[in-house]
Parts: sequence; C-alpha cells; structure tokens
Amino acid sequence: MPMSFPPIHSDRLTLSPFRGHDAAEAWPCITPTLARYMEWDPAPSPEAFREVWQAWLPAMEDGTEYIFTVRRTSDGCFLGLAGLHHADTPAPEFGIWIREDAHGHGYGKEAVLAVAAWATATLRPARFVYPAAEQNWKSRRIAEAMGGVVVDRQQGRKFVRVVYSVPVR
Repeated sequence: MPMSFPPIHSDRLTLSPFRGHDAAEAWPCITPTLARYMEWDPAPSPEAFREVWQAWLPAMEDGTEYIFTVRRTSDGCFLGLAGLHHADTPAPEFGIWIREDAHGHGYGKEAVLAVAAWATATLRPARFVYPAAEQNWKSRRIAEAMGGVVVDRQQGRKFVRVVYSVPVR
C-alpha cells in the first residue's frame, strides 16, 4: 500500500502518514527519559534524526512499515508517533511513543487502538505483536487491554522486554 493512504481518525486523534515536515516537531520530543523504554536512543541532532526518518519513507512506500504522526484533532498539536512494523507479515508489530508532557491522557492507547482497527480492516493480519520493556507498565497495560498475552521475554541492549501476542478483533 503506497504512502498515500488516508489519515486515521479516532475520538480525539488524527494519525497521518509521517512526512519530512513532521520531523521538526518530533525530534525535540524524543528525549532520553522518553526513550528509556525504547530499543533505540534519541538522535543527537536534527541531522542525525533526518537519517532515521528518511529510512522510514521507502519502507512506508513498499508497505513493510507504517509510521503515523499522532496529533490531537482539536488543535493539531503534535503528540508523538505510532508505528506498525513488519506490516507485510501475518503478525505486524505495534510501536508507540507520546511526548512526555502529554502522558497520562490515554493518547497512546487511543492511537494504538486506531492503528489496530485500520490494520485489521486494511491488512487483515492473523494477530499483532506488541513488545514492551518489562518495567514499562503503561505500555504493557495497552497490550493487556487489547487482550494481549505475554509469549516471550527477551534480554535487550537496554532492558528486558516482554512480547505480547495481541488478537485481531
């Protein structure tokens, strides 16, 4: 599916395909404390982040990855990014981060549920995968609210992660 796929709308959010102009809002929000439970470290500069996001574009074009810019619909405020990785497999993988000053409002869960609904209707996966740092209880609660069950535990570079299998609904 090409990058021209339409935005996803939920009650409070609009999730649009990531575009280069979104990088200027995303980069400052990717802080070390935000990334403590991420597999990756923050890019040290906007130029370094440009290399990261430019690699997303061909993967989005060929339908193997989908990266969505998450914005609050009411005012267009940039909130974070949601991803669907390995989208061309029977078990695509969720990824989500919400800027720290917007935590605690349920935006992450709402974004992941919106991506799940879109992917279920569009890609028809057999199931989803949701990895989370073992200590990241907020993210784990999203997976569990979706009916996810831990199926693996892995030692990563930064932390132990649990991998949820999430049913398609």
